[in-house]
Amino acid sequence: MIQALITKYNTPVPRYTSYPTVPFWENQMDGVSWMELVKKAFQLHGQEDGITLYIHFPFCESLCTYCGCTKYITRNHNVEENYVRSLLIEWKKYLETFGQKPKLKGIHLGGGTPTFFSPESLYVLLSQIQQDCEIGKDKEFSFEGHPNNTTRQHLRVLANLGFDRVSFGIQDFDSKVQEAIHRIQPFEKVQEVTRTARELGFTSINFDLIYGLPHQSQETLARTFEKVMELKPERIAFYSYAHLPSLFKAQRSFEKYLPAEHEKRELYEFGKKKLLAYGYEEVGMDHFALPEDPLCEAKKSGRLHRNFMGYTTFPGKIMIGLGASSISDVYLGFAQNEKNHKLYNEAIQTDQPIIRRNHSNTALDLITRDLILDLICRHEAVIPDEIWDQIPTLNRKNLREMEQEGLIQWNGKKLTVSELGVTFIRNICFQFDLKMVEKSDVQTKFSRSI
Repeated sequence: MIQALITKYNTPVPRYTSYPTVPFWENQMDGVSWMELVKKAFQLHGQEDGITLYIHFPFCESLCTYCGCTKYITRNHNVEENYVRSLLIEWKKYLETFGQKPKLKGIHLGGGTPTFFSPESLYVLLSQIQQDCEIGKDKEFSFEGHPNNTTRQHLRVLANLGFDRVSFGIQDFDSKVQEAIHRIQPFEKVQEVTRTARELGFTSINFDLIYGLPHQSQETLARTFEKVMELKPERIAFYSYAHLPSLFKAQRSFEKYLPAEHEKRELYEFGKKKLLAYGYEEVGMDHFALPEDPLCEAKKSGRLHRNFMGYTTFPGKIMIGLGASSISDVYLGFAQNEKNHKLYNEAIQTDQPIIRRNHSNTALDLITRDLILDLICRHEAVIPDEIWDQIPTLNRKNLREMEQEGLIQWNGKKLTVSELGVTFIRNICFQFDLKMVEKSDVQTKFSRSI
């Protein structure tokens, strides 16, 4: 039966790191109105709850051919100084908008490759940002590190700045898989950087692993997990490879070596079974953690949250994105910066608008957002009348079928996702996505759910 369900539900649907999802943003704001919305949101939610920052570093020294992130390939490290200058200019604009020293509850450095930047460049940027803030006692500072270029000095500088969480992009340890995706990193290098991070005080280490890559099999995946368990990271993100060659042409280089759809799902089930046997708990879609990890504790207490960075323990409503392509989420709305780093630098340094996409949430958007967050984080939700009354006949039929298939249960207006249904959580959330109903042609922009 599970194979029949996979065949039925393996369709393009959003990952719901936001609602509305980016293709449905209405782009009705200019730079001034966006900052007005930020100010309003900060006054409502940021003064007491604090803010988090996401900072995007788009530079990489080489191209990983599987990657779907916004990146720029270069070995010219002279780009660092100018980009840091731009980030600080953008940050000052947000500070002026807040009108007071914000409480900083979280920072996440993403990419690209944040450790493309020298420890000195990172210190200049982050020490200045921290000077401008009141640092929360329960803060969470994390970064994405490439094992090949994350040095002891990187780790030491970031640890001294309060960072204690790091996510290393492993993907797979099999040499043939690594060659196909152009991500060559020996186990010994990962072992060295993991041990160094722990030695310097990092208390939470995450490994990103991907299933569905070229040449992967259960045998190669088993060997990868054996090596991972030698290092026993506190968290593991076990992602589905998103194959979108029309958007990312480099993915075409290995298309003929990808596993079939049923093989791909078998890889996930195989990997999940391994992780559970190793003592990890399933936190949410793609995410696993050891029982004592704060993510597991947040799930058990109902505090688990999801945003553009994935699952997090911090449910605050103000996340400011700095840098090229970064997305800000202030609950009342969203905005995304110019993706091209050169155009971003030029615009921010000449006081020109940098926002290229945006959306101001309606009351119905906020209700739907909270519903989808409940489903994807807590696997249950009470369906508000404002949404239920607008659900099309087809979606109601789909929900009835999901109930018959054992994916969901109803208790009045309360919907609970079953253990089997968690596999299809994106498809379940999709039934309440009223934006998708309006523009079904946009569905092909998303990766498949399985």
